[in-house]
Amino acid sequence: MFIVRRQDHNPIITPDWHRPWAARAVFNWCPWSEPNQTHVVYRAEANVDPLTEMEVGMSTIGYAQSRDGIHYTDHRQLITPQEPWEKYGCEDPRITRIAGNYLIFYTALGDYPFSAKGIKVAVALTDNLKEIQARHLVTPFNAKAMVMFPDRIGGKMMALLTVNTDDPPASVALASFDNLSDIWSTAKWLQWYKYLEQSELDLHREPGDHCEVGAPPIKTKAGWLVIYARIKHYFSEDRIFGVEAVLLDLKDPRQVIARTQYPLLVPQALYEKNGQMPNIIFPSGALSKRKKIQIFYGGADTVCCQAEVETDHLLTAMAAKPGQDFMKRSAENPILAPIKDHAWESKAVFNPAAIAAGGRYHLLYRAMSEDDTSVIGYASSPDGENFDQRLPKPVYLPRESFEIKGADNVGSGCEDARMVLVEDKIFMTYTAYNGVSDPRVAITSIKIDDFINHRWDWAKPYLISPPGIMDKNTCIMPTRIDGRYMMLHRINVNICGEYIDSLDFSQEKLEHCIEIMRPRRGMWDSLKIGISAPPIKTKAGWLLLYHGIGEDHAYRVGAALLDLEHPATVLSRTNTPLLEPIESYEKEGQVNNVVFPCGAVEIGGEIYVYYGGADSYVGLAKFNLKDLLKILTA
Repeated sequence: MFIVRRQDHNPIITPDWHRPWAARAVFNWCPWSEPNQTHVVYRAEANVDPLTEMEVGMSTIGYAQSRDGIHYTDHRQLITPQEPWEKYGCEDPRITRIAGNYLIFYTALGDYPFSAKGIKVAVALTDNLKEIQARHLVTPFNAKAMVMFPDRIGGKMMALLTVNTDDPPASVALASFDNLSDIWSTAKWLQWYKYLEQSELDLHREPGDHCEVGAPPIKTKAGWLVIYARIKHYFSEDRIFGVEAVLLDLKDPRQVIARTQYPLLVPQALYEKNGQMPNIIFPSGALSKRKKIQIFYGGADTVCCQAEVETDHLLTAMAAKPGQDFMKRSAENPILAPIKDHAWESKAVFNPAAIAAGGRYHLLYRAMSEDDTSVIGYASSPDGENFDQRLPKPVYLPRESFEIKGADNVGSGCEDARMVLVEDKIFMTYTAYNGVSDPRVAITSIKIDDFINHRWDWAKPYLISPPGIMDKNTCIMPTRIDGRYMMLHRINVNICGEYIDSLDFSQEKLEHCIEIMRPRRGMWDSLKIGISAPPIKTKAGWLLLYHGIGEDHAYRVGAALLDLEHPATVLSRTNTPLLEPIESYEKEGQVNNVVFPCGAVEIGGEIYVYYGGADSYVGLAKFNLKDLLKILTA
């Protein structure tokens, strides 16, 4: 489990009309760190010169330096086209230092219109980062993005590069050298290319992937950490650019030890979604500093950006085995199952709300009959895990026209309740559906004393979402914020919030909503998200568990931290899910591959999360609150 945090100062380097050679774009930068100073090289693009044949701006390699890693000065051109093989531009530099020389590998463009045969790797050598002492064409074939390992391995210098980048399928491959001059030896490269398949690293996850080398490798205790680019659906118009990581064996980098299961970054911020090439995020450098990995990347082929992740958190997540979730499932799972002798809950029981009151832990779960009518059942436990009380009849039934079945053989009723205690009342929000109109959110309440003593004197329910709007997964946040209450909703595919002045729901409340979170294209939560349990207040912020649906249509559970005073502000959000369907009661049921919580309680420093499994059972999973907050606040 880890989070990747974008630098607050992003974008860090932007185009500047004062520097004509960098007026159009600056991106795909790579750092080299020295005591009290960071050097960076970056691709700079000029505006189009109307007197040339090119319809794009000329790309050259810029240089800058920084004392604090945020503010960069001494911007200047470092590498400009001089040789025939780079006549039409120099792109995407990577820098390393070997034997007193800085080696800057870059993409050399030797023909126009651009074609694979004219796009190759070149290298420039400098001992002072002020003037270039030598430059060489490296590959006699199409290639890009060459990076050097910072140490010799088995006595040899080693490099990674992307081969056939512009004549796919591309390959990420390893190359080794005895001497510096071998790096630009045409004969050695032609021999190497002849047996390319022996040097390839297979980083593809599915057909249609396109993987490219990103940052120079970083040496860690677990292996060589390589940040690289994976472009999903590369051969379609629906490309998805993502940043991923792979661990290679320290002694034999041909051996892949581990990989991230999901992207570290996908385009989300405005500077990643808008620019010369929208929705592009491309890694080109990385540093290990202060127990964190700093990722240097280009945003929308226009600006230089940075993000960071805790090294130990990332390596621990990469080492986790498939199905090794952050949450630990109860040995009693599923803790509730359908009861065939009870017609009202004979088909399925799932998606429970939860609350602690009167010395016990209470669940209100969705129960479904064979005719697909949903009602609310009740169970309670003395310890939150062993439920020794389960009532034989529903505690909440459809009673209004908006939730009473209006057509035969369709689902209807009261679905997916969430409970919040405010002063002396429990407010229950749920999805109301009559099988004819669109589902809408309804709310009711009950006095806490009546609830504890099973006097089911529920207040009249009211609809609080307008017609024609897909609104689900709603709850009240349990305390006033700046004198008002906030409600969370899932509007269409996003998590949204609204402020309300009172808890009088006799009038429809939802009029204005604030978008809080949206799906992340290319991630595990790419299609749709919604809240799970009502948020839990902590010193660090509001802990919000949420469910996300990905391209595989599986439901998983993630976490976000919201600002205490301004809950519409997301402070952090997990890159990986806390829980995903792996057990049979989660993978097989009415809807396969679903874990869907609606309730959570804190017990002795642990959060007990109650969830529906495959829309058929009730499960319990737990996690340590401090452990999760440590990750979310890293």
